[in-house]
Amino acid sequence: MAGEGTAFGALLRELRLEASLTIEALSAASGVSVRGIGDLERGRRAAPQRGTVAALAEGLGLGEVERERLLAAARSGRNRGYSPLGVRAFPRGIDDFVGRERELGRLAELAAEHCSAGEAGAEAAGHGRPVVVTVSGPPGTGKTTLALHAARELADRFPDGQLMVDLRGMDDVPPEPPELLLGVLKAFGVADRDLSKAGPQGHPELYRQVLADRRCLLVLDNARDEAQVRPLLPGAGAGMVLVTSRRMLTGLESVHRLTLDELSPAEAAAFLTALVGRERAEADPGALAEVAGHCGNLPLALRVAGNWLATRTGWSVRRLADRLALEERRLDTLTAGDLQLPAAFNLSYRQLTPAAARMFRLLSLVDGPDAGAAGAARLTGQSLFDAEDTLEELVETGLLGTDRDRYRFHDLLRLYARGRLRAEEPAAVVEAARSALHRWLLETTVMAGRWYEPDHGAPPVTWQSDVDLSTADQARRWLQDEGLNWLAALRAAAAAGDHATVVEVAEALHWFSDQWIFWGHWPEIFATAARSAQALGDPLLEATQINYHAWALLVCEGRPHDSLDRSAQALAAARRAGDLSQQGWSHKYAAWAHRLLGEHAEAARHNSEGAALFETAGDLHGALQSRVEHDQLLVDGGRLEEAVEATLSTLSFLDQAGDRIEPHAAEFTRMNLRTVLGGAHARLGNWDAAIEHLRIAVELCRAGGNTAMESRVLVHLGDSLLAAGHRAEARDAFSRCRALGVTADPNSLTEARKRLAELDNR
Repeated sequence: MAGEGTAFGALLRELRLEASLTIEALSAASGVSVRGIGDLERGRRAAPQRGTVAALAEGLGLGEVERERLLAAARSGRNRGYSPLGVRAFPRGIDDFVGRERELGRLAELAAEHCSAGEAGAEAAGHGRPVVVTVSGPPGTGKTTLALHAARELADRFPDGQLMVDLRGMDDVPPEPPELLLGVLKAFGVADRDLSKAGPQGHPELYRQVLADRRCLLVLDNARDEAQVRPLLPGAGAGMVLVTSRRMLTGLESVHRLTLDELSPAEAAAFLTALVGRERAEADPGALAEVAGHCGNLPLALRVAGNWLATRTGWSVRRLADRLALEERRLDTLTAGDLQLPAAFNLSYRQLTPAAARMFRLLSLVDGPDAGAAGAARLTGQSLFDAEDTLEELVETGLLGTDRDRYRFHDLLRLYARGRLRAEEPAAVVEAARSALHRWLLETTVMAGRWYEPDHGAPPVTWQSDVDLSTADQARRWLQDEGLNWLAALRAAAAAGDHATVVEVAEALHWFSDQWIFWGHWPEIFATAARSAQALGDPLLEATQINYHAWALLVCEGRPHDSLDRSAQALAAARRAGDLSQQGWSHKYAAWAHRLLGEHAEAARHNSEGAALFETAGDLHGALQSRVEHDQLLVDGGRLEEAVEATLSTLSFLDQAGDRIEPHAAEFTRMNLRTVLGGAHARLGNWDAAIEHLRIAVELCRAGGNTAMESRVLVHLGDSLLAAGHRAEARDAFSRCRALGVTADPNSLTEARKRLAELDNR
């Protein structure tokens, strides 16, 4: 018998002959291929992994001692075998790696699970499958850097080597799979005679065998597409493959996917600090944050900016921040030697189809942070389905990001797209596309907003659009998703002197504004519309829009004195127009402002005058709001029993009005009245009644999607629950308020956080 140091191949042959087995018979008994056994015995392949050795031992019928000798020979063979390109020979640029903890954690988790399965023999007889992970993302997000860092972190799990292959996917003519296969085989030490014997047609099978017998980490960097990658993915073995690509490689099956985006602000600051030095970074942390912000926290841009500062020691961080603040020069500034951000973007851009390249350019005209497919179709003149296909091509190539059904540029890619637009599109074409988009945005805004306006509701059957406005909820979602886009279109219409359109849009949004109170732009919208109404010379339109502006100042910005000034101006314009209804609204808003200022007598006087005007004008909506104001005045004045009775009477009045009140205005008023009742009962100490009314108000807010009102009511509900001794339920109410996010009332969010902190400290 051979000793412990005998080469694996010789030992395997000796044991096979002792068992009186041919290679074919051992293959049948073990499941290892005839060719694989032959190559092992001849020393043409490095020793196999533990699972393959276990399968051979089983096929040979070995006892425990002989099985261990075969395993020892395999381990010895792996230790003395080939020495492929390892992590230490990988390109530089990973020593200053920052962030990506989630992605690295996921890769480590996958490697640990896979290696544990391998140790348990899951890859025996070639049945184990390597884990394949795609790492995709826009240009400059650090995909290669992540793969290199991960390879170094995971090296111990892959003792048979770590190999990186540059697939050069951005080249005009990237290498084909046969060339890449051959390179990997040579890197793993396959002899030229074996390569020649197998021939090009046999290289794929040889490639699969080599990787199946090794626990190695293979990094396929910079893949062009699925067709280039698929032949390089081993079908068996205990290895791991990381594939990086600007494309999402959606067509690859049975793979794990990681998608990279920009770094967090904290990670970006840490990255820049590592590049420029802590002393310079800490000298002006504000400027450092500005540099990171102008770089969009994109790793490649941050590296360029950091290298720029590192080589210009006389520059302060503030100087670079100010230079990057100029949008028209930002991309040119983000160039340092052969690190050029525009060049990185251009590699992806030049691979687009003509339709996708045009869409990419025109999307830079979108004013807001993102766009929908219907808006993109309007920009390019495509059908909706064609536009969606084109958008998905841009997503697949990493040039657009997505959030639900919205499409978003990275800030620096938007600047690059604008540059391509100026260079490649005639000015007349650009202006026509912009005008078509703005016109469509404002037309759709009017139709969506009218869902909430009395005497309107759903769009007429004659209205044709790619946008689904079949329900009020769909209309609300569209208005909110496209908010910054239609706001920009409204500003453009005002600047162009299209005053009639500005007033029409603002009028259509009047009641909808109650659904999205704290968006932040209603004062601007209604002030702009008031100026347009004045330019049109129509005192009724002017009074109406000034009244809306008075509401916005009062409710959205908490400026009661300024609101009083505007309601007085609205009253004067309404009197010039001879319109009783708008005079009534002027008094209504004045009453509201005086009440918030604690001037209850003056508030009651204005509200009484407004109610009389509404009754004379036959304005049922105005009369209803005057009743609500009266009920709240009773509560604020401490006339609580009277307030409860009056508010219940107003609820009855609302029920009797039926469909004469616009449905959303009716629901909004119901939630207000329930809140008033809750407040009155709370001040009376009737906690059960207060909680009941406030719970109803919360459900009404939630059903209507009005998070601004819901946040306010939840705080009142939480306070009532606390007073009633229901601490757990109160905590739940405050937590629900805190979770509502940016569309909630900021003051209510502050109060909810304060209450939760107090509960934690008790």
